[in-house]
Amino acid sequence: MAKEELALRTAVELRALIASRAVSPVEVVDAVLARIERLQPELNCFITVCADQAREAARQSAARIASAPNGEPLRLLEGIPFTAKDLVETAGVRTTFGSRILEDNVPQTDAVAIARLKAAGAILVGKTTTPEYGHKAFTDSPLFGRTRNAWSAERSCAGSSGGAACAVASGLAPLAVATDGGGSTRIPAAANGVVGIKQTIGVIPHSQAPDLFGGYTYVTPTTRTVADTALMMRAMAGPYENDPWSFSPVEDFAASGPRTSLKGIRIAMLPRLGNTVVGREVIAGLERCGKLLVEAGAEVETPTIDFEPIEPLWRIINHSTWRARFASLVAKHREIMTPTLVRQVEEAEAFSATDYQLAAFRRGELFRTVQGWLGRYDALLMPTLTRTALPIENNLYDPIEIDGERMPEVRAAWFPYTMPFNLTGHPAITLPVGLASDGLPLAVQLVGRFRRDAEMLTLAATLEASMGWNGRIAGEPS
Repeated sequence: MAKEELALRTAVELRALIASRAVSPVEVVDAVLARIERLQPELNCFITVCADQAREAARQSAARIASAPNGEPLRLLEGIPFTAKDLVETAGVRTTFGSRILEDNVPQTDAVAIARLKAAGAILVGKTTTPEYGHKAFTDSPLFGRTRNAWSAERSCAGSSGGAACAVASGLAPLAVATDGGGSTRIPAAANGVVGIKQTIGVIPHSQAPDLFGGYTYVTPTTRTVADTALMMRAMAGPYENDPWSFSPVEDFAASGPRTSLKGIRIAMLPRLGNTVVGREVIAGLERCGKLLVEAGAEVETPTIDFEPIEPLWRIINHSTWRARFASLVAKHREIMTPTLVRQVEEAEAFSATDYQLAAFRRGELFRTVQGWLGRYDALLMPTLTRTALPIENNLYDPIEIDGERMPEVRAAWFPYTMPFNLTGHPAITLPVGLASDGLPLAVQLVGRFRRDAEMLTLAATLEASMGWNGRIAGEPS
């Protein structure tokens, strides 16, 4: 098998090849590192490439396979490469948080999700780019510059897990660890044409969360297929004594493949979620998905809902958290920090403790609202973004255009569909549904029932199978 072809295989395919001894982990890692070396100068999606450590881990994996008794199953992810967003701590590999302040920071321990992937045999090949402290839906930083979209050098890869999504979309590793605090996994996954999930809160423990009980941020998988997402979740999920949201038993993600029939499944299709403007091609992609689900036997309805925009609520909770975390850093390091991060930290000074608590009350009401919807329906179907990837020079406080209509602010206008489910904790997954007329990916988001992630993955896999995207890689023949 040609080295380049090996780098383009999914994790499920690589797992079968390695288990059958058709290829070795050394060959797989070498193929991925060669592709990273070729494409990194153009894409700029890695801040650190762990070539030496990855090759050593691959040699150890190959030796382990060679010495295993015949018939003994391999570890779940034996020899499969993965990347980690540069917000997620990795032992012995620098974790900068995209900040000059932590440019030389090298953690002594792995985040629990990273430790679990390594224990399952996965091999870290690099740390992917993120804006400073993951503060916005674009991926640029004073530390490393801009990361480009996998499909177009003129477009943003989005963020804040932009490097993770770009790397997976470009075939630079089949699996990526990302994070999501308001859509930071799903937004770049949608913009780059890959699968991004924000699981139910507690399914994958978050060992770095500063607020253990008010959590709305998640450590998440990014992959090219739903099957790879399910595989990754099998390794990452499970209770953890220092995350009070984590729980057991773990669902059987291995059983979440596509169904031959969706008869009896009811889905609410929501073209808008507190927003007014959505791109025509986005709506066309959503409606195509609705038709495919109907053809598979599901009942798809478009209910009329009264839903207020969530961005103002999310902003109070999120920016207050950032002010508590970063105000002292801004006071000391303002000149070397990203201006949009500094601005958000300073804007949060206007929020009072009462504002924050009222937002927490409204968050509870939002949860009850979504629970009500999912009492009537098995899942919600909506766009992930209101348009395709934005121009690479766009920034957080810039206006955006949707079908020629100028909208004043990125968050509320571009990704109103992602923030609500960070606050409610419900599982949400984005899937690519094809390319728009500008040659960039379109996506939809499925939202499932609370703590019913495997059920949502099954529905996502069924929709994925009907769409024919098949883990397509940017720049490669379809």
